[in-house]
Amino acid sequence: MAIPKPIPIRSTTATFPPPERLPVAMAAIVGAIQAGDRFLVCSHSRPDGDAVGSMLAMGMLLRQLGKYADLVTADRIPAAYRNLPGADGIHTVLGVYGHYDAVILLECDSLARTRLNGLEPYFQINIDHHTSGREFAQLNWIDRTASSCGELVHRLVRAMGGQLTAAMAACLYTTLLTDTGGFTYGSIQANTFGLAQELTAAGADPVAIARDVYFNVPLSKMQLLGKALSNLQARDGLAWLSVTNAEMQQIGATDEDCEGVVNYALSIAGIEAAAFLRELPEGRIRLSLRGKGRINVAAVADRLGGGGHENAAGCTLDGPLQAATDKILAALHSYLG
Repeated sequence: MAIPKPIPIRSTTATFPPPERLPVAMAAIVGAIQAGDRFLVCSHSRPDGDAVGSMLAMGMLLRQLGKYADLVTADRIPAAYRNLPGADGIHTVLGVYGHYDAVILLECDSLARTRLNGLEPYFQINIDHHTSGREFAQLNWIDRTASSCGELVHRLVRAMGGQLTAAMAACLYTTLLTDTGGFTYGSIQANTFGLAQELTAAGADPVAIARDVYFNVPLSKMQLLGKALSNLQARDGLAWLSVTNAEMQQIGATDEDCEGVVNYALSIAGIEAAAFLRELPEGRIRLSLRGKGRINVAAVADRLGGGGHENAAGCTLDGPLQAATDKILAALHSYLG
């Protein structure tokens, strides 16, 4: 599909600190944004709250600076994030084309992670905070200490003299809330709460955002959760649950309904790590992994071709379901000793 060209908004207040005051990778990205005029912004397929919020905030920053910004994703935005300011401006496409000075990829470990066709010819800017982040682009800024990719976008806003509007603050607060699991895991530091305070003061509504994210569940997700919990098993510090493709079809569940299901297994007392296995239509098995700190689930996922955070990761394995279950349990047990 053709992507409409947004109207650029010229900023009269943007100022830039001297490059020597910024980290080298960040300074290079600031320079690339200053030099360019038209940008494509995207994130990983099956976008979560950090992906959506980071894309929206980055688009707002670029437009403040007088740049063109097209925001695209391979999959539709989940219902929980469709109320975010500007969310209806993210276009769902299979591929991209046209003139762009650079493509900005947010929290991706490769071009393939976007599931978008046509990105290869463009100058690529990679901004990521995942433990499994990889330097695949022409410019790479990976900060594994950041609580979310949105936190890195916020640093760019400050570095480039952008205005932290209420709309931008709402998007960035969503990245913090969702990528820390409601401030329960991830790279949480004192400055994480300082940033949450700043975003709230700028106009983000924590109650409304939490309500949209956590109390806006479709019936199909609750039915999916019931199916998964009926298959719940726990042993030796590990818990796992699963759904078959037939069960997904029976209740009309979608990809986005699967988000967060694994957390119910992790919440069991004495469990160190949990896995949610979902059978895909073609027979492969998609895994969501969560940990409480003793097991680095990102390292486990990375060994199996996936990636993520130390306490939240994922990968896809060959089926059948039982074989994938045995494989992931063996991998997790190897970290428990």
